[in-house]
Amino acid sequence: MTHSHGNLLGEPPATLLPPSPEAERELADGVPAAEVAAHHPTFSAAWAALAEESIDRQERQLRDTIEAYAYARTGYHRGLDALRRNGWKGFGPVPWAHEPNRGFLRCVTVLARAAEAIGETDEQERCTQLLRDCDPSLAP
Repeated sequence: MTHSHGNLLGEPPATLLPPSPEAERELADGVPAAEVAAHHPTFSAAWAALAEESIDRQERQLRDTIEAYAYARTGYHRGLDALRRNGWKGFGPVPWAHEPNRGFLRCVTVLARAAEAIGETDEQERCTQLLRDCDPSLAP
């Protein structure tokens, strides 16, 4: 007979960031991500868009990777601040299914990719583990 020894205290509730209707509308209306980030510097989705644009450039140069890293790190830290303001204690679910969480999670994803591209293995591994911890469906 086998016994499951899960966490008896249970997992904390999922952290769900509040929406940012004005910033979301600007991005949806095609306002450049740099302008949205300037108007709404705490909005991780704008930083994620900038990071994704840099890392996904067709003829990516090292400078593009470094830009992506910087944009992603900014959005990551803004996202951590927002998560903490909304009750996150540094662990527990941050589900992708909740749209306002996606900016933060996209930043962590690009940060992992950029860190890997510049050989920063420890950072890449930390980001990958954070994604797994936040939402196991995101694990590469």
